[in-house]
Amino acid sequence: MRLLLIEDEGEAARMIAKGLRQEMHAVDLAADGQSGLDKALSNPYDLVILDIRLPIKDGWTVCSEMREAGLQTPLLMLTASGAYEDRVKGLDLGADDYLVKPFDLKELLARVRALLRRKPLLEDSVIRVDTLEVDTRSRTVERAGKFVRLTAKEYALLECLARHADTLLGREAISERVWNESYDPFSNLIEEYIKRLRKKIDVEGQKPLIHARRGAGYILTAREFA
Repeated sequence: MRLLLIEDEGEAARMIAKGLRQEMHAVDLAADGQSGLDKALSNPYDLVILDIRLPIKDGWTVCSEMREAGLQTPLLMLTASGAYEDRVKGLDLGADDYLVKPFDLKELLARVRALLRRKPLLEDSVIRVDTLEVDTRSRTVERAGKFVRLTAKEYALLECLARHADTLLGREAISERVWNESYDPFSNLIEEYIKRLRKKIDVEGQKPLIHARRGAGYILTAREFA
């Protein structure tokens, strides 16, 4: 999952981003409301974490303008004020949840998981492609009934491919969903991770599922692919 954190307090931003990345998310950062809004409107984020007290444009305004633009990305607001009126205001403007500072990082991560689980309620948390099973809730993977141990980034890449199974994804689409904005589009990082996944997923005795089309991208599919 790719998340956007809009937070002007440097230490808080580093702590939150580190926790989110340990949960296998790609995280982009913005230190003021205007740059955060610009990023939210121009990138495909799965969730936005938004502080209220921000320079240039405050969190209330950012939240309001996101919703006015039709952006339905889940939004978690952070604030130093626990006033009931502030919580109501945030929810009325379109926020999905509200967390008062100071907070325990574990609570924030739990709120993030809950918001991400709200995506189509009828959506099965387990994605199945041939004998591959990707459990997006527990973030575990099995192939032909055997557990597959993956690093955080390997899992993030596999989940991205699995969520778009049977669809050819270009490098740009993959980097947007799996890596943060500091990703170098000219690096061979995606290729290296694809190689690692193939060694772990496309095991002997099982149908190869991860395919590449030179110059076009990568696809996870059980169908014939040439």
